[in-house]
Amino acid sequence: MIVAAGLSPAWQQILRFERLRQGEVNRALEAIWCGSGKVLNVGLALKHLGAEPMVIAPLGGPAYEPIEVEFAGLGVPRRWIRTRRATRVCTTLLDEASHTTTELVEPATMLEDDELTALRAEFVRAAKAAEAIVFSGSLPTGTPSTLVRDLLGQTSAPVVLDIRGPELLAALEVRPFVVKPNRAELAVTLGRPLDDDEALRDAMRELNDRGARWVVVSDGPRPVWVSGEATVQRFDLPRVEKVVNPIGCGDCMAGGIATAIAEGATMSDAAKLGIAAAIDNLATLQPARLDYQRVVQSATQLHESPQQ
Repeated sequence: MIVAAGLSPAWQQILRFERLRQGEVNRALEAIWCGSGKVLNVGLALKHLGAEPMVIAPLGGPAYEPIEVEFAGLGVPRRWIRTRRATRVCTTLLDEASHTTTELVEPATMLEDDELTALRAEFVRAAKAAEAIVFSGSLPTGTPSTLVRDLLGQTSAPVVLDIRGPELLAALEVRPFVVKPNRAELAVTLGRPLDDDEALRDAMRELNDRGARWVVVSDGPRPVWVSGEATVQRFDLPRVEKVVNPIGCGDCMAGGIATAIAEGATMSDAAKLGIAAAIDNLATLQPARLDYQRVVQSATQLHESPQQ
């Protein structure tokens, strides 16, 4: 079992436009609703990659029932923490003329003390049987920045962290197996620009020195970098001819890495599966609805380049 935990799920509206015009009335070609947000995307990616997930997330308000129905229909095991506040709604705007994606993101829903206590208890219970854990997403206002660190102290399973900022820096104390920010998130976390590859490698090594066994950094269509205690690798990405929706690619990468780690793969092979999952996600309208065979095939075509 792989635990996918996080505090920032979303009820996602995806609107597809022939051409999006700012400041005008825009009529969508298509409107789709689905469960999303990092934690839900990771759980869905794990399921489609053939892993046995357990999704742990807060959920409440009008979004509760449709997300529960969707996850039940997909056969995704889950433990929802019922909240008194409504789960946020986020909106993706897809402009087919310019091939651009605009994301409108509500802040994560604040949790009451008893809800946070219930989430901690569910996490600890599930972590005891976990082969791997993915914790992802932002923390709602009022959540202690040490929450992730404290939760990870309750498990010996390898952990993939897709978080940023003070909560990431605090979690490094418990030596997470993989830390997976994107380049912009890493820059924000360390408070400095990462304008060239040397600056990026230095930032990754800093996370390694502070406790992360492996650091994986994505940067959109540009190369993915992986650093460990004694190695730095770069994975160049293939050109993707058609991008349908890029939202959720980082979440699919985290799910792919965790799936491979749980199967005992090397970090290089885990990175390849994660990258392949992210690439496959580009072709799906709804985030994290992956094609397992296509992902596995894509992973075999990726190659790493050792770096100094």
